[in-house]
Amino acid sequence: MKRPKFLILLTNDDGIKAEGLKVLHRELLPLGEVFVFAPKDEKSGASHSFSLRQPLEVVWLDRRTASVDGTPTDCVMLAVRGLLKRKPDLVVSGLNQGPNLGDDVTYSGTVAGAIEGTLLGIPSISVSVTSWNHCRFDLAAKFTAQLVRLIKKNGLPKNTLLNVNVPNLPKKKIKGVKITRLGKRIYRDVIIEKAGEEGKKLYIIDGEDPGWEKEENTDFAAIENNSISITPFHLDLTNYGAIKILKVWEKELNHEF
Repeated sequence: MKRPKFLILLTNDDGIKAEGLKVLHRELLPLGEVFVFAPKDEKSGASHSFSLRQPLEVVWLDRRTASVDGTPTDCVMLAVRGLLKRKPDLVVSGLNQGPNLGDDVTYSGTVAGAIEGTLLGIPSISVSVTSWNHCRFDLAAKFTAQLVRLIKKNGLPKNTLLNVNVPNLPKKKIKGVKITRLGKRIYRDVIIEKAGEEGKKLYIIDGEDPGWEKEENTDFAAIENNSISITPFHLDLTNYGAIKILKVWEKELNHEF
């Protein structure tokens, strides 16, 4: 019996027309069968939201490319749970325009695409270029293809996704690849009040560009050193150290229940 081709599901949060998606799609085509399910419009910052009980329009642009009127999570859900004939072997989310480092991953629609793939039991990666302007998508796409080849050969640890950030630099200036941990963002958000129509008050969340805490072996440190960062993380948010501490509360709390 002929073995089916390696099936890649490609999504993003910058939208179906994003240049990063197109460049990555071209680079992944030689590696297997590639289906694209991407949001109709930009969904940056959508995090892991999905459109519960809302009708979603899916427009097929060709036999393997679908535009979805929803979030990256919607895209992966629709593809895996209904619209693809078989389960993908890999979910790739990207290429994102802009970094997804440290605490950014909790807000990122790009990372959420990989999170949903992981929840559905599929090896998954998210890939970002660390600039919002003049992104070198070609270089990031070639690196992603190299990483996909390794995953195709070796797989990924169970329940683990990879969050990849590629410096927006020429290849000769990139100082290799680092396996990192998530760093800590320093956000400088401020709330700006504006007058709306009919005396309504409107609020805008804005502020200066965020910084980060200077620590070794983090994704921030790798990017600052002009290295590609690969951060493995899993979705078990349990604080096992806190369980031991809070266990001493059990007896007191059980007096009431």
